[in-house]
Amino acid sequence: MRKVIILCLLTCGVVLFVYKIKPIKQQVKNIASAVKVTNHLNEDKLTISSRVETPEGYQRVSYPKGSFQEYLRNYNLKPFGTKIINYDDTEYFWQRGHIGILDIPVPKNGLQQCADALIRVRSEYLWDNNRKDEIGFNFTSGHYCSWKKYAQGYRPKIDGNKVSFHKTAAKDTSKTNFYKYLNLIYMYSGTLSLYHELPKINNANNLKIGDMLIKGGSPGHIAIICDEVVNAKGDKLFLLFQGNTPAQSVHLVKNLEDTNLSPWYQLEKDAVIPVSNYTFYDSKFVRFK
Repeated sequence: MRKVIILCLLTCGVVLFVYKIKPIKQQVKNIASAVKVTNHLNEDKLTISSRVETPEGYQRVSYPKGSFQEYLRNYNLKPFGTKIINYDDTEYFWQRGHIGILDIPVPKNGLQQCADALIRVRSEYLWDNNRKDEIGFNFTSGHYCSWKKYAQGYRPKIDGNKVSFHKTAAKDTSKTNFYKYLNLIYMYSGTLSLYHELPKINNANNLKIGDMLIKGGSPGHIAIICDEVVNAKGDKLFLLFQGNTPAQSVHLVKNLEDTNLSPWYQLEKDAVIPVSNYTFYDSKFVRFK
């Protein structure tokens, strides 16, 4: 399912091998901007909302306590300067596109890639808030696989695009079994299945924390909105974090196109939006159910 693709960094002439996503064509101005100091940072802070200050004239949009939006906004970060590490403990080749590493373990099996990381964050939120029955995702084949049925012992039998579920295991509602379930989802779901499964956001004015910028495909890519500010005119800015391929540290990204605004982003549907080492050329947005 995971195809190896050859990526060419035009500005440095180095051929690199990665999986699943296609990096942006790094322009000289982007490389230069990456080494500049990013504004709006409190480097000693250890959550997303405390690490990043609001731009002048903006204030954070309020969300209810206990909401998915507040959960993302207050996600814990590792100390500033922590590097992006791949699942095999090697350093990722591109370390200039992030301003924070989320406190999310990276499994050594290599499965927790870009879409998978966001599936994990959403699932853990539902688990922690006693909404376990809502945990479930479509396989790329379109078949729905829920945690509830998995915990009851049902497992998929997969034959090409044909999937059927059979009770072949004992009931197990433990957290350990929950992560085994997520590994199954990581293997058979991805950006393509999320794009077809989840509701689309067709008006960027309606974007909110928890919505995702997505390119559904094989390869594809995805990033999630994790904070939101608004000014008196109603203009909104957003923060984004992403997983990646190969499976690696989930990270809060810089805005390499606008270092004065960075790490905040202006987001528009169908726009070209560079995000760290990837460019969304025809931006689309989806929302978890």
